[in-house]
Amino acid sequence: MKILLVQHEHFINGAGGTEKICSFLANTLSLAGHQVTIATHQDISGKPVYPLEDKVTVTNIFNPDIGQVHLFPLYNYKGKNPFRWVLRKIEKKKNKLRNQRLIQSKGGPDGLYRYNLSCRSKYWKSRIDEMNPDAIITMSIGSLLEITYQNTYDVPIVNSVNGRPDYDYTDVLWPRKQIETALLKESFKKLDVIQVLFESYTAFLPETFHGTTVVIPNPVPAISPESQVNRQKKERCRIINIGSLVDDCKKQSIAIDLFSRLSAKYDRWDLHLFGIGADYDTLQQRIDDYNLNDRTFLRGFTSRPLEELSHADIFIFPSRYEGFPLALTEAMASGLPSLGFIDCSGVNQLIKDEVTGFLCRDENEMLQRLEELMNSETLRLEMGINARTSMESYSEDKIAQQWRDLIGSLQLK
Repeated sequence: MKILLVQHEHFINGAGGTEKICSFLANTLSLAGHQVTIATHQDISGKPVYPLEDKVTVTNIFNPDIGQVHLFPLYNYKGKNPFRWVLRKIEKKKNKLRNQRLIQSKGGPDGLYRYNLSCRSKYWKSRIDEMNPDAIITMSIGSLLEITYQNTYDVPIVNSVNGRPDYDYTDVLWPRKQIETALLKESFKKLDVIQVLFESYTAFLPETFHGTTVVIPNPVPAISPESQVNRQKKERCRIINIGSLVDDCKKQSIAIDLFSRLSAKYDRWDLHLFGIGADYDTLQQRIDDYNLNDRTFLRGFTSRPLEELSHADIFIFPSRYEGFPLALTEAMASGLPSLGFIDCSGVNQLIKDEVTGFLCRDENEMLQRLEELMNSETLRLEMGINARTSMESYSEDKIAQQWRDLIGSLQLK
């Protein structure tokens, strides 16, 4: 069977969870004997971050000549030259008028959005018809909309949801244009099957979806005994966090704040934060303000997360929202007790309160629970063993078989 996986953006050079799962699916289905292609549309050079089987094809269909209407940039001059300030002011006014004309020519902001989307979708249709797949898997509802807007396909379409479903089609997490949310919801009608991560997530599907729902969690890699948490006595202990430095979601600032309140009392402990993102400078300034540069470290991207987890003692994960957080599952599989918030989606499905870690109502409770773990090596060991055991049901072999079964069950058109 020829299977096309569509992740319309971020796959090239992307190191996030969606890219990881897309690569896992491609490898799983390729090893099962399917002919697998991953298609993206990115104005970028580079390569996939995660390893792919030799028979998996990656194609970037980016085409700059598909009729996109781009608005002229509006920005202010920030230098001290008054002449350049005047020129920039004039240019900004000109661009505002140009943008108004462009928007009016397409029937307003919604018309411009539809026009650009229709051009991209028409191009996707032509390329997908050339590839002639037997089935399509989209890696987000955004990707589904990109390929199905004003289009129909004579093959089954499956969507893989790597978060809580409503995160994909509402403005619950970040602002979306009303026209965008409406079209995203409408695109659910084009789906034959949707895969969700937890049974509870089915409650967050829109009323426009009428296909089949299948619950398949994300895979958690098996951690070999030598790569699990090192329980030997050591001079210093580590609290660790791994995640994109996007504080509105991942809330590493909370981890820094809590550690600052305990650092003087627990002078053998350090905080290590791994990841890259837009809030690096803001978080570093927070560390500077607490004067914790010798105890709190922004370590950047790591290509060896399991190795870093093996050197840690506690995993702190104060995210505001998640889908199926891979960093958390890898920490638990490594044998680390974890801390998260009880109202954080995904986290509250994975951490079993007072068994594999703690689910906290607020920052004060997280501070209290963090100190409990720092105080008790026995508690850390007990919860870490429980955490590792709890991840066995998400083994890569089990999840891969569930996906093979799903693809095998598709009714080819």
